[in-house]
Amino acid sequence: MYCLTALIAYVTDASFGEFRFVRHPVILMGDFIGWYERRFYRDSRVAGVGLAVSLLIVVALLSLPLTLLPFWVQGIVASMFLAHRMLHDSVHEAIGQREKVAMLVSRDTQNLSQSDLNKALIETYAENLSDGVIAPLFYLLLFGVPGVALYKAINTLDSMVAYRTKRYENFGWFSAKLDDLANLIPSRLTAVMVLFLCGNRDFMKLRDFAKGHKSPNAGYPISAVALCYGLKLGGDTPYHGKLVKKPWFGNGKEEITKKDLLQVLTLRRRVDIFVVAVLSMLTFTVG
Repeated sequence: MYCLTALIAYVTDASFGEFRFVRHPVILMGDFIGWYERRFYRDSRVAGVGLAVSLLIVVALLSLPLTLLPFWVQGIVASMFLAHRMLHDSVHEAIGQREKVAMLVSRDTQNLSQSDLNKALIETYAENLSDGVIAPLFYLLLFGVPGVALYKAINTLDSMVAYRTKRYENFGWFSAKLDDLANLIPSRLTAVMVLFLCGNRDFMKLRDFAKGHKSPNAGYPISAVALCYGLKLGGDTPYHGKLVKKPWFGNGKEEITKKDLLQVLTLRRRVDIFVVAVLSMLTFTVG
């Protein structure tokens, strides 16, 4: 296990956030995906498999040599694949700003009420707490820099081509399945962590609400946040001009206020303290 590397990476991200003076590796991954799509797009699953496999090969070849660097350098590099500070700050800055909310979520925001905008930000924070923080940390801890880099490659594929639209239904199918598999364990770890930090033990309710989500993973962190803060998230949501039927997650209040959103964002400090404590313990016991 790469305990010390993971600890350095997490503390670096929590302290400094994004390194704006370098081109982010995820942006470079996105550039590769865009290039491949322009050159080789076909409305077929085979073409989509080619995209995913070629990106993963490139990322593996570029990240493996990084394991030869000192552990503290690997930790700093790995911090670029964690995004808790950026996630928290982005959500906080978007409060009351419809245009900024639209940049963070995939749903249509132009006609959403203030309550629905707040709900969208909470759901985004909850889901990305898994995708952007715990999942990459999980793979970094187990497999080092190559592990976290490959995970972010899969996650980037999912965010760019794994849409159920006419263009991407087949082309993005393999990327979507890879992302589902990669997040299977981290999404549940995130949900359990949130319940633990909030002193909530409604594990059966968590499972019942989470399994209603069309994604096998996204429902878990969203349901955990809803249960911990007495909220009712989810519900019918507009996407690409159509109202999509979605179940409810949680059985709390439906009217989501700015105060509720700010309360959810206080979770960041507890998560940071908990993760640093666990990684520190693992560093001294496992090495």
